[in-house]
Amino acid sequence: MTPPRIKFDNIDDYIASFPHETKLILEQLRLTIRKAAPDAKETINYGIPTFTLKGNLVHFAAFKNHVGFYPTPSGIEAFKKELSVYEGAKGSVKFPISELLPFDLIRKIVEFRVKEGLEKAKLNK
Repeated sequence: MTPPRIKFDNIDDYIASFPHETKLILEQLRLTIRKAAPDAKETINYGIPTFTLKGNLVHFAAFKNHVGFYPTPSGIEAFKKELSVYEGAKGSVKFPISELLPFDLIRKIVEFRVKEGLEKAKLNK
């Protein structure tokens, strides 16, 4: 039987549930996203930390051996070359916890997603 999934009310509670070293990584990731998207709102969607701005911007989640970063398929595609050294899928990338996360690259991806989201919202008006 699979244990029930913990439901978090906010990103602070989510981060607090991890060991100290992982907390430090997640806080740095959160700060990187905040700086790149200062107008984005924080929430929990799909049970994981999410930043929204005219829709979902990016999500992240911690696992035993990696941090998952979910900038949608367009965010992955736009930085395919830079992300090619990491395991990933159509809309996600896995950053090993044992290595320093590429915070400059993450910032660029978030900035791309902000621009993309704002342009899409403008077109939909």
